[in-house]
Amino acid sequence: MKVETAVEALAALAQESRLAVFRLLVQAGQEGVAAGAIAEKLGIQPATLSFHLKTLAHAGLVKSRTEGRFVIYSANYPEMDNLVNYLTENCCAGDATQCAPRKLC
Repeated sequence: MKVETAVEALAALAQESRLAVFRLLVQAGQEGVAAGAIAEKLGIQPATLSFHLKTLAHAGLVKSRTEGRFVIYSANYPEMDNLVNYLTENCCAGDATQCAPRKLC
């Protein structure tokens, strides 16, 4: 991962509502959540949610698909794993045996 990509992803997550949206999508799994349900669960106005989802999508952290008249959003797990790997690639002074095992999504 390039440092610019990591910075963009971290910047997207560095806002309370966007972090809440991303965490909700991570918990939801591959099935994802409809935009309306995200707004309802988190108490975010639709226009504001749209702005946050666009920011997360631009950073590569979420994906969307259309099902009928609904837009379903889901976490982009490979990109999330790339970000975590980037942040931890040199952890524990380069001795991976010191680091706790981490599951990939």
